[in-house]
Amino acid sequence: MKLLFAGLLVLFITLQLTLWFGEGGLVDVRKLQQQIEQQQAENARLNERNAALEAEVKDFKQGLGAIEERARNELGMIKKDETFFQIIEQDKPDKK
Repeated sequence: MKLLFAGLLVLFITLQLTLWFGEGGLVDVRKLQQQIEQQQAENARLNERNAALEAEVKDFKQGLGAIEERARNELGMIKKDETFFQIIEQDKPDKK
């Protein structure tokens, strides 16, 4: 009887160790859940970026306003018969 009990105890401990630490055990499941959460956060960030890019493409296709704004801001372009003014502020000397 003691031998049967000892055998069952060893089997139980082996199964518990496999459940907790073996391949596909609870430790692996927790690691996979963390990876899933990280991937979902990354996917959400990329979806927001894609939505912004899609809106920008839609603006470019619908009218010239977005193209004109980008040309002015990024390329410094102006329309014909416009005058460009650039204001440069001078550094103020520090008072000591």
